Amino acid sequence: MKLFKRILLVIILIIAVVVYLNYPKLNIISGYAAKYMGSSITIGQHSSDYIIKNDLAMPLIEMADTEYDSTTKTATASVYGLMTRKAINRQGLGSVLVNSDYVEGTPYLQPERNLNQVNLPYPYGHLPAKDSVFENIDYDQLQKAVALPFGNAAVQRTRTLVVLYKGHLIHESYSDGFTKETPVLGWSMTKSVLATCFGILEHQGKIKTEWAAPITEWEKDERKAITINHLLRMQSGLEWNEDYSGISDVTKMLFLESDMTKAQRIQKAIAKPTEIWNYSSGTTNLLSGILRQQFRAHQDYLNFPYEALIDKVGAHSMLIEADLEGNFVGSSYGWANTRDWARLGQLYLNKGEWNGEQLFDESWVNYITTPTVHSQGIYGAHFWLNAEGKFPDVPSDLYSMNGFQGQYVFMIPSKDLVVVRTGLAEEPDFDINGFLANLIKAIE
Repeated sequence: MKLFKRILLVIILIIAVVVYLNYPKLNIISGYAAKYMGSSITIGQHSSDYIIKNDLAMPLIEMADTEYDSTTKTATASVYGLMTRKAINRQGLGSVLVNSDYVEGTPYLQPERNLNQVNLPYPYGHLPAKDSVFENIDYDQLQKAVALPFGNAAVQRTRTLVVLYKGHLIHESYSDGFTKETPVLGWSMTKSVLATCFGILEHQGKIKTEWAAPITEWEKDERKAITINHLLRMQSGLEWNEDYSGISDVTKMLFLESDMTKAQRIQKAIAKPTEIWNYSSGTTNLLSGILRQQFRAHQDYLNFPYEALIDKVGAHSMLIEADLEGNFVGSSYGWANTRDWARLGQLYLNKGEWNGEQLFDESWVNYITTPTVHSQGIYGAHFWLNAEGKFPDVPSDLYSMNGFQGQYVFMIPSKDLVVVRTGLAEEPDFDINGFLANLIKAIE
């Protein structure tokens, strides 16, 4: 009995130490679980059982006990009964974590959408895609190539795949639980969408990337030298820790902050602009706040990404979630079905032209694909690059929208290709170079 008591005491002490060391993380863990559950049900169209079994089955996050109330459309999560977090649904704005200051039933604005159907074949409209056959495509090789992302499903975990060639749909595949209508969370692919809004404003003559960032707090210190261009290129010199493994700048912003535009704004400068390249989700949300400043009314800000870009190209499934203060979370929370993600890629291959209308200037594509200093050729302006051959068997003109867990929109201008792949695994588990090289081989 004495031995049993001693063993029990040791176990209790171990549990106490583990809880003590991880207690601050519990808020982040339960926040992630509640937020993801709420969004994945109301936007992603999945069941709670599916989400728990698949999306939330990841280190630390799987510790959370997560539930969804379909009547109130709220998700709650806690870890061993501690740090309970709740996410509510707001029509048109997605799911959002609430805090103790939140008043139930607080009114909010939502984007006004134009969901008109365009009588053109996909991707330029909403009619069925043309059944196109190209003489230069080796269709046997194509089938082998598009099967690669779905091979070894337990490792690669690919969910959806869409391939456009010369503006025609030549392939699409979906794993169980996904269809051409299923919205997928793009995570940081949303950064490229947010950046595109600045390209549109610049084309409209309403903003210039070389302008100083309009941040009042920076006007009397060294941060006044930071421009919108520096922010778009992640070279502002501001301090930021983009670490998702624990408590960091980015996890505190996404799962604790009501106003995510402030997280980067309050950071100190650790270098002069252009001296370092530091990837920062806080920078994108700061840009979302700067975008909001360009409009007199909050409603105009909420409408702009949709009326000027998203609904303009017919990507009606897309939704960018907002924080509790009504700011678009441009760093992380854009949803769309795979076909609609591909529409945005095709817009870029078209250098901003869509059905006869120029949404952003052709020069914008050159701008966002110009390598940023100190990025080793992998980053432009909120887009990822292959400028220095990170993917050795893929053309160097490839550029892409990238997101956590392997969300990608690849644009390869020299091959007239747009490729969208979504899933739950990224490099090295998902072999980007091998897949794209084999795909390109099919059209050469």
